[in-house]
Amino acid sequence: MSDAQPAAAPDATPALPVTFRPSRTRAVLIASAVAILVTITAVAVSLKGLGPGERLSFVLTALLLDCVLLVLARPKVVADDSGVTVVNLTSKRHLEWAEILQVNLRPGDPWVFLDLSDGTSLPALGIQPGIARQRAIADARALRALTEARSGAGPEPRHG
Repeated sequence: MSDAQPAAAPDATPALPVTFRPSRTRAVLIASAVAILVTITAVAVSLKGLGPGERLSFVLTALLLDCVLLVLARPKVVADDSGVTVVNLTSKRHLEWAEILQVNLRPGDPWVFLDLSDGTSLPALGIQPGIARQRAIADARALRALTEARSGAGPEPRHG
């Protein structure tokens, strides 16, 4: 699921700026982080035989797990007038519209891949079909329509 409004037609171009992110996955990760912190902290407080240092280590372990979950909840793709910003787990990259040649989400792909003008491919983890497959497909189509409209290039011919 994304923060983008559902498009009226499958290839309709959404208004800019628009943010695509796996909202359901993000909600599960954030809820899990809160539950882990609360549960482990409650266990640390309720165990009678622990000293202050041991209790603190329980809480620090919970915070470390939360950090991992929050990093996993970070990915998004933001499209605006200047281009597309891809935020993945540990990196952030801004692309001009002309740099993106094609937006791909093939069956079995874990997320969208952007084919770039420099011959490389950039994974965009902000659009992933994990929990919300249909939303990811709609988001990929919307990003593809935006790319085609903004880059000035027509759609790539489809083979086979």
